[in-house]
Amino acid sequence: MNVDELVALDMHTHAEVSRDGHASLSPDLLGASAEYFKAQGHRQPSVTEMAGYYRHRKMAAVVFTVDAEHATGHPRIANEEVAESCAEHADVLIPFASVDPWKGRSGAREARRLVEEYGVRGFKFHPSVQGFAPNDTMAYPLYEAIEELGVPALFHTGQTGIGAGVPGGGGIRLKHSNPMLVDDVAVDFPEMRIILAHPSFPWQDEALAVATHKPFVYIDLSGWSPKYFPPQLVQYANTLLKDKVLFGSDYPVITPDRWLSDFDKLEIKPEVRPKILKDNAVRLLGLAGNK
Repeated sequence: MNVDELVALDMHTHAEVSRDGHASLSPDLLGASAEYFKAQGHRQPSVTEMAGYYRHRKMAAVVFTVDAEHATGHPRIANEEVAESCAEHADVLIPFASVDPWKGRSGAREARRLVEEYGVRGFKFHPSVQGFAPNDTMAYPLYEAIEELGVPALFHTGQTGIGAGVPGGGGIRLKHSNPMLVDDVAVDFPEMRIILAHPSFPWQDEALAVATHKPFVYIDLSGWSPKYFPPQLVQYANTLLKDKVLFGSDYPVITPDRWLSDFDKLEIKPEVRPKILKDNAVRLLGLAGNK
């Protein structure tokens, strides 16, 4: 990957379908997400199609699925498949993995194997969908492995479109995605790089507080069009958090084309814009100097 040739690095994209057509979540949950994002009928691109999409735009992307087998009963897409597919397109794709924290020490062993044997560069958690509080010590063996491996952990925070409008929200509890729960993780694992995904509605101020207080906590801007960003998020991105805010789209439900078009209209300082679009992610992922 030649990072100098990239115009942006998207830190938040989803592998929604496997090679054999298996979806990452149940039809009810995926359908609710598509309706929430006004993305009904959107295609679920393969990882290979995603590579072509980003290569054409001279961008790179972090790709992951969500392992929520314990809470949903839905079989995951294999992390190995995502990693292997990304490796085939290493000029533009960066594999993250998702390990259900309910798997305990076996999940920790899997995390080590995925990094050491498959080149995985980070891990995605979705506490609401996976049905756990981030500060539940049940997840700590997995965090210990991630901290030792020196790769980031990305946590969904705030509202989620998954399950929205389904009776009972499809069993998904929003409270698990309060960023203050991740603050405990940042205390107990002080060397682990943590990314708070999304503008964290209704807990935006909490996310800003955690990211300014904990030196290795970052925020990605995925899941919302920038025209809807709350003013305090824009203010902090321009100032105190200018080195810790990351571009993310949430592709395929939000495309980088739409996101970047709206971001162009946002009042972001010229010297901060490249940090958000690429430079902060390059530093976080240790990609500087990659050719």
